[in-house]
Amino acid sequence: MKFTAEHEALRKTVRDFVEKEINPHCDEWEEAGEFPIHDIFKKLGNLGLLGIQKPEEYGGMGLDYSYNLVAAEELGTAHCGGVPLAIGVQTDMCTPAISRFGSDELKRTFLAPAIAGDMVGCIGVSEVAAGSDVAGMKTTAKQDGDDYVINGSKMWITNSPRADFICLLANTSDDKPHKNKSLIVVPMNTPGISFSPHLNKLGMRSSETAQIFFDDVRVPQRYRIGAEGTGFMMQMLQFQEERMWGAANVIKALELCISKTIEYCRERKTFGQPLINNQVIHFRLAELQTEVEALRALTYQACELHVEGKDVTKLASMAKLKAGRLGREVTDSCLQYWGGNGYMWENPLSRAFRDVRLVSIGGGADEIMLGIICKMMGTLPGKQRD
Repeated sequence: MKFTAEHEALRKTVRDFVEKEINPHCDEWEEAGEFPIHDIFKKLGNLGLLGIQKPEEYGGMGLDYSYNLVAAEELGTAHCGGVPLAIGVQTDMCTPAISRFGSDELKRTFLAPAIAGDMVGCIGVSEVAAGSDVAGMKTTAKQDGDDYVINGSKMWITNSPRADFICLLANTSDDKPHKNKSLIVVPMNTPGISFSPHLNKLGMRSSETAQIFFDDVRVPQRYRIGAEGTGFMMQMLQFQEERMWGAANVIKALELCISKTIEYCRERKTFGQPLINNQVIHFRLAELQTEVEALRALTYQACELHVEGKDVTKLASMAKLKAGRLGREVTDSCLQYWGGNGYMWENPLSRAFRDVRLVSIGGGADEIMLGIICKMMGTLPGKQRD
């Protein structure tokens, strides 16, 4: 990756936004379990940060994915994971399919306001019994005249309590699981939509997450993205950019954990000397920083090939897998060096320890990433049939 002056200018814009608009409020928002999402998104929209790679015709910057990656990386400097997660849902999870495959009407009705920060979106894929197993989802959208009538529920939906629309994956036929799904944009004020109370999560506390219920929810068929039955394919494409975004977002967050730990270990003295003087600590921190650099190189390589139009399914899956596992390793190791202080709820390492745990689950669990990688290596056994 060779970053231009334009990349660096964008990087500074995002970093300045995080330092001014997010970090001073993280403790308050974590305690509240929410943040003023419409206000923050509008400020992001005014800076063009919600449409970096979206078409200029609909208010975007029209840049390639490398610029999006830079933004994701800088959002990792936030002092909580929940706010960057909510932003990533808007930019890389609920809008890519609309931008790539949606009709002009869908783009003007939902994409343009999402880019401007006037609408908040969410993505509806996971269900109680179908998380990583996307093919096993049960929510249906049945044709009725010119409409779809939607019934079912979606679980763990970030941004949903405040969202203006959802990009919903639903079964629109009785065909095979990979051919019966469609992506449909559903306004969240449509009659028949209801929510659970906010879900009480381990981490990402500042982002709002709930279960959504659909009871005879009626939307026009023209709100479907692309052709009927192509939703699974579109969602798999969305997943690749989502996974690269997640890997990039972790990089600076983990570097921040390491730098904070170095700072603490220089100040904290035991047995007459700073903690950092212990070889086991400064060697371990050097190992962890090396691993973060390896993650950065892998993520950048996936991004560069993606920008060139190459299939990065394997590399994106590898980056996602590495990000989740390294996130757990870095936060756990660093927390240990804070001792009893690290075990306190409000400690920055404690928060990072909780927040980063999601990376190995959301957007496809580690085991799913391993299955994809094995399949592309030709080592995944076929299903055994009696």
